[in-house]
Amino acid sequence: MASAKQIVSELGRPGPHEVLRGELALVGLPGVVFTPASGEGLPAVAFGHDWLNPASRYLGLLRHLASWGIVAVAPDTERGPFASHRRLATDLRTALDVCSSVRLGGTARGAQVSVDPRKLGLAGHGMGAGAAVLAASVTAHDTRVQAVGEPYWESGSDLVVQAVATIALSESRPSAQEAARAVHVPGMHLAFGKDLVAPPAAGTQPVAEAWAGPSVMRTIKKASHLGIVEGKHWSDLVLDGKADLGVGTQVKALLTGFLLHHLAGEKKYSDVVDGSVKGTDVKVYRESSTV
Repeated sequence: MASAKQIVSELGRPGPHEVLRGELALVGLPGVVFTPASGEGLPAVAFGHDWLNPASRYLGLLRHLASWGIVAVAPDTERGPFASHRRLATDLRTALDVCSSVRLGGTARGAQVSVDPRKLGLAGHGMGAGAAVLAASVTAHDTRVQAVGEPYWESGSDLVVQAVATIALSESRPSAQEAARAVHVPGMHLAFGKDLVAPPAAGTQPVAEAWAGPSVMRTIKKASHLGIVEGKHWSDLVLDGKADLGVGTQVKALLTGFLLHHLAGEKKYSDVVDGSVKGTDVKVYRESSTV
């Protein structure tokens, strides 16, 4: 089995799949979707953006996931200063429901793209990470999130998430830490060591500790809060940090490996979850045979 260092090197590069881009707006939900050009029964992840930031600042990350065979969707909602974490959580679940309920992609060369509803994940950055935890905590019998606002799509009550990844998580309202106690699927929590917006001890660590399922926290030592975003945006004036290509590449590799392992059953990537990776510290809070 390859070492975590080798896996990160491999997964930091674009994958073998041609990538297509689409718009969630076609089904009434503002946002973007990236898919491999073809594939049946693919895994999918819904990604939540940070406070004030548009989904367009994560296009490279979403495209990267799709190049490795993972359908990636990102709602472009709740972008104002008084954004609702609950509603963003609703939109993440809605986006997952959309991509697992309809055929995606075009019919060029006869290709079709479909998602396996048993291979769904959630991820996010900053505020979006907190919203991902809230979305994961909602069970088939719990309508706390959906009841807050009208969803753009009728979410299926049987939507089941298999894995959750948080990146530089900012605490949410309601509390992501409290919601984590109800999440029993594997969680990978990436913290940024130089994050002044959501310091690890205040954001990522309490959630990783409270996680009900398998939980691993990895701190990328030299990363600041905005390390994974792309381009410039006016929110850079109010949020500390800046885009960092090295950090972005490392996050792409770690997130891709985690999702391929837990959603696609790629055992060869298991070491990326808790193995040794240069420039990072890792702590396992709860492990199982699946982590």
